[in-house]
Amino acid sequence: MSAGASSARRWMPLLAGLLFGALFMLGGLPVLVLGLVAVLVLVSVLAKPLRGLLAFCVVAPFIPWTTVTLGIRMTVSEALLALTWAGVAWQWLMGRLPPLQRGPTERAMGWLILWSLVPLVVGQLTVHGVEGNGPVNWVRWLLNLSTLFLVPLLTPRPEQRRQMMDCLIVGFAAMLALSLFYFLRTPDARVMIPVLASLKYAHPEAIQDIFSANYTRMASPWVHPNSTGGALLLGVPLAFFYGITQTGWRRALGMAVTLAGAAGIVFSGSRGALLCMAALVVWLAWRRAPGAGRTLLIGGVLAAVMLIAYPPAQERLLSLFQGSKDASTSVRFDEYRNFHRAVERYPLGLGFKVDPPPPGTDLFGISNLWLNYMYKLGAPAMLLFIAVTVAWWREVRQLGDLARMNTDNALRVGSVGAMLAALLTGFIDHYFSFTQVLLALFWLTMAISLQQSRPLPPPPAPPRPTP
Repeated sequence: MSAGASSARRWMPLLAGLLFGALFMLGGLPVLVLGLVAVLVLVSVLAKPLRGLLAFCVVAPFIPWTTVTLGIRMTVSEALLALTWAGVAWQWLMGRLPPLQRGPTERAMGWLILWSLVPLVVGQLTVHGVEGNGPVNWVRWLLNLSTLFLVPLLTPRPEQRRQMMDCLIVGFAAMLALSLFYFLRTPDARVMIPVLASLKYAHPEAIQDIFSANYTRMASPWVHPNSTGGALLLGVPLAFFYGITQTGWRRALGMAVTLAGAAGIVFSGSRGALLCMAALVVWLAWRRAPGAGRTLLIGGVLAAVMLIAYPPAQERLLSLFQGSKDASTSVRFDEYRNFHRAVERYPLGLGFKVDPPPPGTDLFGISNLWLNYMYKLGAPAMLLFIAVTVAWWREVRQLGDLARMNTDNALRVGSVGAMLAALLTGFIDHYFSFTQVLLALFWLTMAISLQQSRPLPPPPAPPRPTP
């Protein structure tokens, strides 16, 4: 054991006594109890950081934007990631964890993180007249990216990845149960507003506006229907390919999330998610993946039934063929026509002080994953993001014969398929670029696909017998 770890252990009882005494003096018994619970959680994650990642996998899909104040206001999902990294740092100090994975994808991500310091500084100096804490937003962005590094570090073995997938599917199941319960009871998105208020969601006025403008589309803890579709675009392929290779409750839950998630995509009215999911199923059927053909047929029948029985879905689908007559499509055309003005005004990006479009200007946003990187972090960031995805694809593209599906390759196919569908939506939407928590699930899915594609590490050497 290192000298630093030994010294920390000697001081820990004294620090704990001072902390609990101060809590009791300042807030009495209730605050003391809450402090004890917080300390127990902290100690649990410090002892085993994987517990923090597992908690994130449950909370992030279920209640992604529930907030907590820890000096700054942040989501519980991000707080769990920060706590997990604290546990990782402690375990590194104790010499119990290997160094970070340094594959081609991780190295490319490192360059993207390094470049982000430039637009961070430039944005703080050039974006005026708006409130925003650029350094804090940058740290939160790093926490969301960090799932790419946490997965290989904390789940090197199949049994650990199985625990992670169990928690992830449970989180998606809880989100779908809550969303479909309220939607089937009252198909009015505004009924979700009090629920999210009780969960300490920030910006209640924005939630009110979103649900009021799209009240016929299924509400969910992801608030915006397109964000709901994006989350399910990741969750449905993962649940299906994980479930088909499992038995018992894992298989039943995976299939339930697959069916409920497909219905959720239709009810949310996310056209991009619906089209990209259909494209994914067609690609899987072409590659002769087991069950893909039947899924395509059954999904087509169910989608047709839902479209006939649910008029708002009909309207959303028909709007695809209305071109500039559709409001959201018209806005996208305006965004592309005006994008060059934003690049000319902010050649190195907006930075992290504010999200596009900057308030107080006549600029538009941009509904494109790659161009949004350029808008926020400059053209070099967009090129570096492309480098990350190219490095990822080179590592995962050898999927083999999809007709022979087993426990070794099923999750690999599901995670790669989910990533391809997510990248396909990037041509018409931007939510996988900088949307908090959804971004973390995006990189988590990429990390799963990388872990499933790389060879297993050698088993740990048995301890040497003491003389």
